[in-house]
Amino acid sequence: MVFSLAMLAVTLAGCSVTVADPDYTPPPPLPALEQLKQAPLTDPAAFAAGEDVLAFVTADRNIVCALTSARGPHLNLPYETNNFSDPGNAKLATVPVAHCELAAYPAPAATDIADDCSGTGLGYLGGTALATPGQARYGECRSGITQMEAEYGPKGTPGGPVSKLPVLPDGGNLERNGLRCSAYHSGVACGNVSGGVGFFISRDHYELISAKGKNVQTVPAKAPKTP
Repeated sequence: MVFSLAMLAVTLAGCSVTVADPDYTPPPPLPALEQLKQAPLTDPAAFAAGEDVLAFVTADRNIVCALTSARGPHLNLPYETNNFSDPGNAKLATVPVAHCELAAYPAPAATDIADDCSGTGLGYLGGTALATPGQARYGECRSGITQMEAEYGPKGTPGGPVSKLPVLPDGGNLERNGLRCSAYHSGVACGNVSGGVGFFISRDHYELISAKGKNVQTVPAKAPKTP
């Protein structure tokens, strides 16, 4: 009698069990520029990181990005020491940029090494990406590790400026001065939608998109990551 009443209660409550469809195939992720174009824009208020700068980290703490400005090679970053505000750089043109750093990342392809670092003793290393209104690149000349690696890399110690930034959830899409960044598909896409320029980065591959086409580079996650 008790069992029957219990079954009746379940029936009256209208409980149902959802069973996954074994034949369902999730749709493929959108191309980077389509993601930036189609994803709804996120309220930027929570991502303000200084005057006219938006910054965020991904939920897995593998990527940090800033929608910010550059004066020549000097970037206004809330997570890296920089010379953007030095009086001597005020005469340089200010350009909107999207900049990202990764904790784990692929090495740059030989065709994407944009600088021979001649005479500096530095190496052209992966782990950073930069988009301007007209171009995108992956990697840079540097020695040592980035702030993102210092906090969340294999030997990192969280607690620095990156750890204090808000998380942009999957599907979030931020815009500043014509450039957008969106967290999706275990990575981040940033770029200029109207100009057809941008990049997608993740821990195991990256993609550079130019107005003339795109170059896709895939590298195993165990590829050399740090100097």
